[in-house]
Amino acid sequence: MSAQCQRLYLFVDGELGSVDEENFRHHLAQCDECASGLHDAMQLEVLGMHALRDVPVEREQPTEPQPAEPQPAVVVPLVRPERSPKWSPAAGWRLGAGLALAAGLAAVVVMTRGPRDLPAEVWLADASTRTLEARVAYGAADHHHPYVPMRGEVGPEAARAPLPLRKLADLQDRGDLHGIAAAYLVRKDLRQAADFLQRSPPSLDRDCDRAVIAMEQGEFDEALALLDGVLRQRPEHPQSLWNRALVLRELGLTLQAAEAFDAVAKQGEPGWAEEAAVRARALRQGTMRRARAFEEAYASTRGLMTDAGVPLPFEEARRQPGIARLNFYDAVRAAPTRDAALRLLPLAEALDGVQGGAVLREYVQRVAARDFQKRGPLAREYAQLVLGAHPAKDVLVETLRRSGEDDLYLGALVYAGRVGTHLEDFTRIAQASRDPWLQLLSERELAGQESQASQWWKAESRLLAALKECRGAGLAYRCLTLKKRLVDLYVALHRPADAYEHASSGWRWAKDLGEWNLEQQFLEELSIIARYRHSTASARAFLQESLARMPDDCEQRSFVHRNLAQLAWLDLRPDEARRELEQAASCGQALGVPGALVLADLARLGRGPDDARWLERTLALVREGRPSPGEQSLLSLIEGQFELEREPPLGRRLLHSAISQAELLPEDTDARKARRGAYGALVADAGKASAHGEVLALMGAALRVEVPERCVLAVMVQSERTVVAARGANGQWLGHTDAGRTVPLGQDASGLVPASIQDALRGCPWVEVLALPPVQGLAGLLPVDVAWGYRVSGTGPRASAPSGAHLVVTGVEAPSSLGLPKLSPLESPGGEDPRRIELRGAQATPSRVLAEMQSAEEVEIHAHGLFSPELSDASLVVLSPEDDGRYALTAADVRARKLTGSPLVLLAACGAARAWPFPHESFSLPVAFMDAGARAVLASTEPVPDSAGRFFESVRERIRLGAHPAIVLRDERQRWLAADPTATWVSHVLLFE
Repeated sequence: MSAQCQRLYLFVDGELGSVDEENFRHHLAQCDECASGLHDAMQLEVLGMHALRDVPVEREQPTEPQPAEPQPAVVVPLVRPERSPKWSPAAGWRLGAGLALAAGLAAVVVMTRGPRDLPAEVWLADASTRTLEARVAYGAADHHHPYVPMRGEVGPEAARAPLPLRKLADLQDRGDLHGIAAAYLVRKDLRQAADFLQRSPPSLDRDCDRAVIAMEQGEFDEALALLDGVLRQRPEHPQSLWNRALVLRELGLTLQAAEAFDAVAKQGEPGWAEEAAVRARALRQGTMRRARAFEEAYASTRGLMTDAGVPLPFEEARRQPGIARLNFYDAVRAAPTRDAALRLLPLAEALDGVQGGAVLREYVQRVAARDFQKRGPLAREYAQLVLGAHPAKDVLVETLRRSGEDDLYLGALVYAGRVGTHLEDFTRIAQASRDPWLQLLSERELAGQESQASQWWKAESRLLAALKECRGAGLAYRCLTLKKRLVDLYVALHRPADAYEHASSGWRWAKDLGEWNLEQQFLEELSIIARYRHSTASARAFLQESLARMPDDCEQRSFVHRNLAQLAWLDLRPDEARRELEQAASCGQALGVPGALVLADLARLGRGPDDARWLERTLALVREGRPSPGEQSLLSLIEGQFELEREPPLGRRLLHSAISQAELLPEDTDARKARRGAYGALVADAGKASAHGEVLALMGAALRVEVPERCVLAVMVQSERTVVAARGANGQWLGHTDAGRTVPLGQDASGLVPASIQDALRGCPWVEVLALPPVQGLAGLLPVDVAWGYRVSGTGPRASAPSGAHLVVTGVEAPSSLGLPKLSPLESPGGEDPRRIELRGAQATPSRVLAEMQSAEEVEIHAHGLFSPELSDASLVVLSPEDDGRYALTAADVRARKLTGSPLVLLAACGAARAWPFPHESFSLPVAFMDAGARAVLASTEPVPDSAGRFFESVRERIRLGAHPAIVLRDERQRWLAADPTATWVSHVLLFE
């Protein structure tokens, strides 16, 4: 190392006097070997010396540099700011930028000195308070101090404590990267902590601290998954138990959080045990206080129906008008005399006061005017029905229908479960009442009928319109039930992003209102949504929280455990899945469709003595409930999978029957699941018999594509089973089957195709890949030197030489609220391109892009991509905002269009090909473009750099000249990797055609 560079490092470390920008740049100019790296890594032109001036520098006596043979430098790589909306540059660099530069420079010079004990100040162990609420799983950093959160720019002294840079260099010298990460983490410098953790050796402690970073960044699903992984291997890991409690608290799962804090308290660690006990008690008391308030309100208002001496619950009507009004209707209907009805008039006026108007007062007056010689006996029978004690529900319903007592008839339809069969009467009575509570109830029931009739778009429109008009504290309970019905609809349609939006807001709203029963319902919905999003750790936590609220309810226990069984199977833990099923069946409840699906899957690994009986009873009960046609195809799938192991011919017949039923219901989500599952079972069955030709034929039928005679590869993963079949360039058959997968597939397909099959396919000019979800759309299936692409069904013609418009979207002005860096606009090509149409800057809105691409024959989109499960079930492209603020181009937007130009589509956006790994269908931007009529789509599953524009333009130019897209993609990929081996992002650019 040159003397100038050594002098620069010492200068920055504070050894040569005060930090002065002019002197710093003078020394930097003399140090050729580090100048470019410093400028590039830390963007000194932008940051200047401002960050350094704010960094307190620890000064030690200078160590004289060795005049001869200097020691080689150990360089700590500096971390660049990632282009992510989740990181605020202001927050990250205010403390972190200067520390990162100084720490990196200090660690570059590592003098020849032996290890020595490091002071507690490295990890703030001697501080009086802590600013990080979580625990760090590094012994020297895990000291208990009172938690004092930072507020604004100024925080406790510990947060502003300087990093002893030379001590970090000692840790670097020892190879203790976790220790360095912990020093940054206790100071909440998440960026530097994450970098050093990433380079630390794998360990349970490292995963615990990675979870802390995820939690601090709001990635609670990821944090919970990491912590559950640690605790599965070491259940008493104290830091993970503590941090898991914090994550559960942030998710609103307070009883689960209290249990985790209790587990910490039991370990008796000084300071931590006491704080954990206090936190557990506060969480539990706050939650149960809400539960008791609801139960008291329910009991006091329910008693009005059976006890004439119960005081009128005016306080409950004010505090919890939802449950009070719900029970008020039944009290009025069950009033056996005129006086009993009029007694409720003050309560009606109190409830009217919450909402406004006089609807309930007028209702009581109308009822009081009825002939109670006739109404009185019917009212008593109605009370029996509500209490579950009436011996003949249908007889009572018919009697009330002919009685003229419409309010009793309407209520009886609800409690007898006969709204669907008398919906016209129900709607007529509700609308005639002029009571918005009852009118909203009828809208909910109409939407339910439309959903049952597979007219989901009508149901969605009706519910959204009703929610838009649903206002007032007195109607909030009914509005929440509408929102719950909308969530049910989105879950049935397998639209988890839409379902999550309404379920999470509904859950918060229910908690604010104190509606404990609706809290529980939304909690269960959130567990299902998390399962659909493959966030099994979160789904498990939601279920366990719902059980903690109703631990003694047999039906609840069965519901929770059969769904926990499904989660265990998704994680490929069959022993745990069977234990959960046994608990679900322990109190005599049927297993339901989720449990039956798991039972059918477990049959491949061995049957339990009661499996056949459980399945038979479950299917019989489901069929008694008049399942929809889509559900019926799902039942055929379950039965077929179960029988395939016991009586293969019968199993195959049932599976083909499931497919036949599902083919008639292309828009039904249950039918699509049944079709995909049945084809998967048949493919696995053929693969087990080494019937490679049958595998290819079944895969082609499942994807609705024609199977090539040569150069074709079929890949399927279904739970623990992997099936691969291929035909090489000479028509030779190849295949591989494996039933030993022990971990879920994840987001990478590397290793699925054996090397022998890869080698056989290298003789092909290009390979067409037939892959069922969740494999379809994953990178890494074949090596980079093989030309290949996913073959998917599409609707458009396959033009090969486009002559229409070439649409280019560039220079997008992303909303500032996302915190995305500005991308460099794509440079216009040097040559003339008369077909080129540009949407640049503020013009590049979603509506303009959708309109222009409808007839284009080439579409290039150069913009930021986001994978936001709250906004979409697949990746989305960030465009310039509309007047109403809408900026996202989603897969649903694209799929709803018809691309008449059959375009070649190039998505130069980060992660544009990513999607949730739904097992029954592919839902991603590329597949949406194909469904809309594109002839081919290129997109990446990973982030792409600014230079990606040149890559995609080169690909487009060669395809325009007539080269096959798969060959072009392979050649450009190899060319880029040869020029820059670190450009691994090109390996994640996929072709769909």
